[in-house]
Amino acid sequence: MSRRMKLATMSVLLLLALGGIASAQLGEILKVGGVALLVTQYGKQINSAINKVTKTPEDNPEFSTKVVPILSGGDGKEIGAAQVMGPRDAVDKVKAVAQVEGKFNPLSLRFRALVPISAKSISSIKRVPGVGISGIIDVKF
Repeated sequence: MSRRMKLATMSVLLLLALGGIASAQLGEILKVGGVALLVTQYGKQINSAINKVTKTPEDNPEFSTKVVPILSGGDGKEIGAAQVMGPRDAVDKVKAVAQVEGKFNPLSLRFRALVPISAKSISSIKRVPGVGISGIIDVKF
């Protein structure tokens, strides 16, 4: 095989490998951006749909519901969405749900906690008291 043919073959293989890596990263970017767009554009409609399925009244003066993004505890990316429920004034403070993972070693258990927080950042998690998670929205792209 000539030197020129080897160089061309190596170039094609390198481009294919880089294309595969770029494709995976592009998929992740689209997923994260897709979650943000989904919650921003359709959060109220998703919330209403969940409320209809669960027979949750939307005009209750004592509590309310809202759909917010779920942030990964590791890097803060938007990895999904959740419906939160609680007193109206508390739900209004919720901007996201932080997903925090850990281990409980005596029993070799892994856990994932979902915490309603008052910011779209996981740098300083501040739980919003009185608010719970009432639904999880899985996003598949």
